[in-house]
Amino acid sequence: MTSIADQPDQKQDQNTSERPWVAAIRDVLDRPLTSYHILLGATSLLLILGLLMVLSASSVLSLRANGNSYTIFTRQVIWVGVGLPMAYVASRMTPRHFRMLAYVALLGSMFLLVLTYIPGLGVGVNGNTNWLNLGGPLQIQPSEFAKLALVMWCADLYARKEKLLTQWKHLLIPMVPVCGLVIALIVGQRDLGTALVLMAVMIGMIWIVGAPTRLFVATILVVGTIASYFVITAKHRMDRVSSFMDPFTDPSGVGWQAYHSFYALSTGGWWGVGIGNSRQKWGNLPEAHTDFIFSVIGEELGLVGSLTVLALFLTLAYAGVRIATRNTEPFVRYAAAGITIWIMAQTLVNLGAVIGLLPIVGIPLPLLSYGGSALLPTLIAIGMLLSFAKAEPGAQAALKEIRRPRFGWLPSRRTPDR
Repeated sequence: MTSIADQPDQKQDQNTSERPWVAAIRDVLDRPLTSYHILLGATSLLLILGLLMVLSASSVLSLRANGNSYTIFTRQVIWVGVGLPMAYVASRMTPRHFRMLAYVALLGSMFLLVLTYIPGLGVGVNGNTNWLNLGGPLQIQPSEFAKLALVMWCADLYARKEKLLTQWKHLLIPMVPVCGLVIALIVGQRDLGTALVLMAVMIGMIWIVGAPTRLFVATILVVGTIASYFVITAKHRMDRVSSFMDPFTDPSGVGWQAYHSFYALSTGGWWGVGIGNSRQKWGNLPEAHTDFIFSVIGEELGLVGSLTVLALFLTLAYAGVRIATRNTEPFVRYAAAGITIWIMAQTLVNLGAVIGLLPIVGIPLPLLSYGGSALLPTLIAIGMLLSFAKAEPGAQAALKEIRRPRFGWLPSRRTPDR
């Protein structure tokens, strides 16, 4: 009969019998800076791949419009060059700094959204008046910055109400009315795609703070009903829905974009036709370097390249969830989860439209699609996650150990085992 004293030895034998590669993975995941390194690595790879694919997908359009194949790519490089320092600054900030900026960011983004309704300031693109003219060629899309502002504000609000979240009124008020106002401003711009992402963020934030199932389901039904109403009452949105149901009914009309997206993905095969060799970017596939850049990835890099992109986004999601669950501060947990929900919801909506699982709503793929208005807030959000990752248990001590200068001619602080 096995005694209680023998149980630790049995547990140790079980650990030693573990396969080496499993033990190695477990050792890596147990390190305090694992979240930081995973997030940094996945983001860096997506940014590099995004620059490469923007160059490939935009070269023809850029040549025709500007006489230079590198014009759009150069602009994207500039946006990355602006965004990376912002991400670095965000990674050096503390949760207290973000909470101080939450209300300023929310009010500022709402003010910019209102400015788009003023004639001469609001600029229409593809039927949506969701761009703001800042003078000359410089334009921004305030709704992209509203995503980050809303996540920061909701996280700060719920952190302040941490002990009151068992009451439904504190779960919904003032969070839902404020989110509803921001979403209404965006819907008024005819930008239902961005509004859907913000609706997903709102529902996700209600879920992560522990809303009762009935309240959570009721919120989904209400949001779904409102979204359905806006789809039914707009002819161009109904056309997109009918195209989604059967894009091959009118491949030369409303189904054009979906048809050529499918064609690009289907011709890529396992390994693709090669970087720069896409045929659909020669005018057949609209928005090849923005909303439908994943179609060009599938065509040029094939199924292997497409699955690699999916794996990188899943890695990004894993890092975000890991950061949210390993921190104890309420604001950090809510903000990390909110950022992860936002980026993943936008990714799913974009990829769903590209591969035909969702109607086309016209939103970019995070970190890959061209555009500074979408890239800058995303990079700032990544910087926030990096800051939160450094607040995980043991992370600060590990960072200090890494930054400590080491000189080979100095004696070690540890005495060697004898």
